[in-house]
Amino acid sequence: MTETRRRPNARGQGELLRDEIVTAAVRMLDELGDDEGLSLRAVAREVSIAATSVYLHFPDRDALVLAAMRRCHEDLVGTGDAAAAAAPDPAAALRARILAQATWAREHSGLYKVLHESTVHRRHGMPFKEVMVARTTEAVQACMDAGLAPADDAATVAIDLRTAVNGMLAQRINEPDLPWPPAVEQVDRFLVKLVGLHL
Repeated sequence: MTETRRRPNARGQGELLRDEIVTAAVRMLDELGDDEGLSLRAVAREVSIAATSVYLHFPDRDALVLAAMRRCHEDLVGTGDAAAAAAPDPAAALRARILAQATWAREHSGLYKVLHESTVHRRHGMPFKEVMVARTTEAVQACMDAGLAPADDAATVAIDLRTAVNGMLAQRINEPDLPWPPAVEQVDRFLVKLVGLHL
């Protein structure tokens, strides 16, 4: 059986190959749900290139995982931004943002696990995740400024909310057989109890 090799990109199109490598890594990480199971050679096979071609773009596996997780995080933030932009007021926007995050996590459970539980995360951190923290803090502050939530330290409230939501999502992914209530009901309880919204 002959091996199928991909047609090389034209000169100056190395970024296209880098994008293909990251796309393959994202797809594989979603299936694996664990970055330890990913190898550069496996990604190279997925893209139908030589392993050395991957090393031209990523010095090691951790660098590739970080690039894949950055893309996932940007997608997660963008999904929340779009949901919030369509909401009629700051409270509805915060709720829409959190529910969009929950939907994304359900649809990409493997990626969500890697974003929060990966060995790469423990070794290197993922500083790009600060964007999500900032978005949540800004959304909570907007609710307070509009009089839809009691005045408080928005950063602290946002951290409490993110802790609750991330814990809920991780538990649902890692223990799917528990008798979970609808996610929207849990999210609404968090927004009422932790942020002080009236839903």
